[in-house]
Amino acid sequence: MKPPRVTAGDAIFLDLDGTLVEIAPTPDAVQPAPGLLPLLETVSRRTGSALAVVSGRAVSDIDRILAPLVLPAAGLHGLERRSAGGAFQRSPALPRGDELRAALRGFASGHPGVQLEDKGAALALHYRARPDLHAAAAAAVEAALGCERAGLAVQCGKAVIEIRPDGADKGMAVAAFMSEPPFAGRRPVFAGDDLTDEAAFRAVRARGGVAVRVGGERATAAEWHLPDVPAVHAWLAAMEG
Repeated sequence: MKPPRVTAGDAIFLDLDGTLVEIAPTPDAVQPAPGLLPLLETVSRRTGSALAVVSGRAVSDIDRILAPLVLPAAGLHGLERRSAGGAFQRSPALPRGDELRAALRGFASGHPGVQLEDKGAALALHYRARPDLHAAAAAAVEAALGCERAGLAVQCGKAVIEIRPDGADKGMAVAAFMSEPPFAGRRPVFAGDDLTDEAAFRAVRARGGVAVRVGGERATAAEWHLPDVPAVHAWLAAMEG
């Protein structure tokens, strides 16, 4: 079901890959569509800067893709966050990072089409080019983790398995933004396409907001739906107020 229009009085939270930008074969290949940056700049201005990007990418990577825009942002599924005022909360280190990095790099190097994305505080094993390796990738992550998992979280997404420090999710990032100006006191709106966005959907709905799932059918906490990235752009462009 098509979501209600966003308004200038809303607090708007947007996932990046699969929501604002099309998913690419590799994370480094993502490019914003023509017109996206002016659109985001306009929406941010009309909301009084109450627009934030909430992504599994690092904040530095969000900035690279959306340059020259520098928006409020939460990266690594909420482990790091930049407020509207510019205050930056850095991610904790990844427990057993060197050990896990070596194990997953070894798996990726032995399987053409699999890529290990090193985010510093998180590791993401991508197999979009080799969907047949889903089970093998999952087994490799399990083997790397072993029995000692204190302080670690595993997050599955679209053809990706990520290991990151425990203790944060996108819902917690939304809640943190909602406690600060210019987001506080507004209706929260969140749009995202992946399993990692479900925590944000629940957080937004608990606050009487609008949760929008982007893309194909699946079980979700979101009550509204948009079919694809261009539909997200059109929805934002039609904002009221």
